[in-house]
Amino acid sequence: MGYVRRRRIAGLRVVMSWPDNGFAPQPAPPARLRARLAGLAGALLVMGGVASIGVAVVAQRHAPQPSAAATGTLGAGGHGPSLRRSLPVSVDIPAIGVNSKLLRLGLNSDGTLQVPSLATGAGLAAWYKYSATPGQVGSSVIEGHLDSLQGPAVFFRLGALRPGDSVDVTLADGVTAIFRVTGVREYRKADFPTKVIYGATDYAALRLITCGGAFDYATGHYLSSTVVFASLTSSRRGAHRGI
Repeated sequence: MGYVRRRRIAGLRVVMSWPDNGFAPQPAPPARLRARLAGLAGALLVMGGVASIGVAVVAQRHAPQPSAAATGTLGAGGHGPSLRRSLPVSVDIPAIGVNSKLLRLGLNSDGTLQVPSLATGAGLAAWYKYSATPGQVGSSVIEGHLDSLQGPAVFFRLGALRPGDSVDVTLADGVTAIFRVTGVREYRKADFPTKVIYGATDYAALRLITCGGAFDYATGHYLSSTVVFASLTSSRRGAHRGI
């Protein structure tokens, strides 16, 4: 996992880290940057964990968990299509009823991860702006809350996805990047594979991330992350399909 720095988000201590790749923020010196790279998903786990008592305790409603049959593969390898850089605007996941505008979030002034507001942004997914844009060669990362005090959030049903499901990301240039899910996996926070999720790839990869696994009532955190792996298969502009 590399060097670890503990910070506080929403009053809770979390482990923060960042991928040591070309999309990482440039201003920080290498030693400090590596210290932030070990657990980028840690903040996301807190995002759901901080407010999840509203669902886990009050509503007793449980999010779908990835099945063994959905494990699949990490991606398609280096022979797929790719797109030029264009900022993402929205994400559509028909199989689980998600249609969300995309926030573009990076780092706070203290180097911690910016996350959507639980009060106003629980229903919105966010693209990590230091990752590849969807369709570029590399890992593009989209994150979202699992739940909030008001109930299920944007990625509540992420664990229900299966290999073959589609994820469509509309870009600012009018192109829609069409991804196919290749695998859905759950990782405990302590074993989160940061390099696998955020590291460089030789194909156009997409990772969707939210909280997952069991809920720890003592700490108010989920113990795991749900990660969806997808690869670009095609694109469309208006009524025309194809790369």
